[in-house]
Amino acid sequence: MTPKGFKALDDELKNLKVVERPAIIKAIAEAREHGDLSENAEYHSAKEKQSFIEGRIKELEGMIGLAQVIDPKTLSGAVKFGATVKLVDEDTEEEKTFQIVGEQEADIQNGLLNISSPLARALIGKDEGDSVEVRTPGGTKDYEILEVTYI
Repeated sequence: MTPKGFKALDDELKNLKVVERPAIIKAIAEAREHGDLSENAEYHSAKEKQSFIEGRIKELEGMIGLAQVIDPKTLSGAVKFGATVKLVDEDTEEEKTFQIVGEQEADIQNGLLNISSPLARALIGKDEGDSVEVRTPGGTKDYEILEVTYI
């Protein structure tokens, strides 16, 4: 993953541990004070949220523990992990820019392309000026690589 993606996961983990976990513990304690737990919706809701938070903490700790952080600024050459690629759709002439990132930080709406996606797999190893054909669930698309940068 990129340093930016690692930081986002680490920030989320810190927030869950420092802010969310203590808040839910307090909410559970307050709900317990209301009496009968079998009919206490606040208590059951808080316990459910606590379960989600604890699960997410374990998930994030696992991801962070196994993360291999690669700084794209240290790379160059053909398209590989971390590359920011400017493409043009050969049919519509529409230009798009994507950064190829790890699965955990992928967000297509923000131009962060999962390295396992069909488009990223088609781009890997290619260089500026190359054309790529991508088979997607929506059909085949042809792109030309306009620019490859590592920022």
